[in-house]
Amino acid sequence: MEPSFSLKTLLTFSLFLFFITPQSSLALKLPFHPQDLLPLLPRQVSWPILNRLNGAIDLLPTFVGAASASNDTGDWKGACFYENRAWMEFHNKTGSEFGGGTLHLEVSEAHSWTCMDIYVFATPYHVTWDYYLLSREHTLEFKEWESKAEYEYVKNRGVSIFLMHAGMLGTLQALWDVFPLFTNTGWGESSNIGFLKKHMGATFEQRPQPWATNISVDDIHSGDFLVLSKIRGRWGGFETLEKWVSGAYAGHSAVCLRDSEGKLWVGESGNENEQGEDVIAVLPWDEWWEYELNKDNSNPHIALLPLHPDVRAKFNETAAWEYALSMNGRPYGYHNLIFSWIDTLDGNYPPPLDAHVVASFMTVWNHIQPEYAANMWNEALNKRLGTQGLDLPDILVEVEKRGSSFGKLLSVPEQDDWLYTDGKSTSCVAFVLEMYKEAGLFDPIASSVQVTEFTIKDAYTLRFFENNSSRLPKWCNDGDDVKLPFCQIKGKYRMELPEYNIMDPYPHMNERCPSLPPKYFRTQSC
Repeated sequence: MEPSFSLKTLLTFSLFLFFITPQSSLALKLPFHPQDLLPLLPRQVSWPILNRLNGAIDLLPTFVGAASASNDTGDWKGACFYENRAWMEFHNKTGSEFGGGTLHLEVSEAHSWTCMDIYVFATPYHVTWDYYLLSREHTLEFKEWESKAEYEYVKNRGVSIFLMHAGMLGTLQALWDVFPLFTNTGWGESSNIGFLKKHMGATFEQRPQPWATNISVDDIHSGDFLVLSKIRGRWGGFETLEKWVSGAYAGHSAVCLRDSEGKLWVGESGNENEQGEDVIAVLPWDEWWEYELNKDNSNPHIALLPLHPDVRAKFNETAAWEYALSMNGRPYGYHNLIFSWIDTLDGNYPPPLDAHVVASFMTVWNHIQPEYAANMWNEALNKRLGTQGLDLPDILVEVEKRGSSFGKLLSVPEQDDWLYTDGKSTSCVAFVLEMYKEAGLFDPIASSVQVTEFTIKDAYTLRFFENNSSRLPKWCNDGDDVKLPFCQIKGKYRMELPEYNIMDPYPHMNERCPSLPPKYFRTQSC
């Protein structure tokens, strides 16, 4: 049932006052906050306002402090309660070896009578959550610490506290915004496009038809780079988030190779085999292109980036084939996927993300899918610590023992020669760049370049590609009145590759680079 006319009028008037009145002028506490009651308005009124106030990133919690016995967190401002503090009290009510503890959280100064704050609480071994409606001291019980390691960790570092800064309504709205990113629907596609426009400044200008190019494969050569941007379905949603944190305007990549008989192939890390596993594969061009044209339901937009003639002359085709065949059939490089993104302590995390939130997210996944967690980050974190076999809680404890931080550990550069339990680990772009490295394109500094530290953006900004449009194939961008410096061969929307083809390789390239949206400013020689 919709609210009565008088309630609608009251709510509309309150919202109007809220949006035109400076927050500093709102000295009196209202019996309700207009934003808390937005759902009571008609949908055509409330949802545009909700969409303005909240978005998908509002699902991300904000780290506000860590409560330990030695000190409280200090004050912070919540979404509902403007004055908050927390502290930890240790006890042994169960008579266990290491006891337990009570987290005290005092909340006050609510901005209305109808709001609430939602919190997530985490140690390396526990993750839980709670919500608070009343101004008073609340408690959260940890009946028993799982081990001496958890006890020592909480005693020294405390229980990490994360605020869902959008509140209950904003979190629900954010969930509504995130869900379609991963759906294989028109709604999902428009949601991904909207997210990238809002958070990265992408334009998505429509191209004239046809949206797939009639390609002459004779014009494609070994080493030519393929970049793909998927905008719907499971991979579309994943790529959207990857683009947002890294600044890349493409989410997948592959490379072209010709064999001794002149047949064209595509090397790709992230190809799904018959068992549903993501592996490295070397496929005939016709098979790969047929799939992308007619079977890939993620609506991929694809660009071909031809190598510059001088670079192509350096490309050792024999060495490239040897590398490709040595990796064929190996698993996709999940081990180092996130580490090409994280180079700094605080310059790679779009707010409200930070190393604390990443640790909390990893802790949750470590409980839900421990095998997945081990594959995604545990082995890589052990490499950075110089340890073997530690799971995530033990890694966090070990970092604390060494007087370091998890943020520092995440920023340690990946090394191309690291061997994981399933061999060398290469994501889609690392596979291509490792091939370039083997083929001589990074000589004479190849030994001082770690290509597993490169994102897709880092790859397409390399000054490896054709810079003379007159040498591009005649079919390149055929029918489009905007002549791109590369060849878009598929897609309804015109692909953007900011800073394309501008940077020469240098030692230790891309090991210490910030990447904060929306400008993704890069420091010199990082």
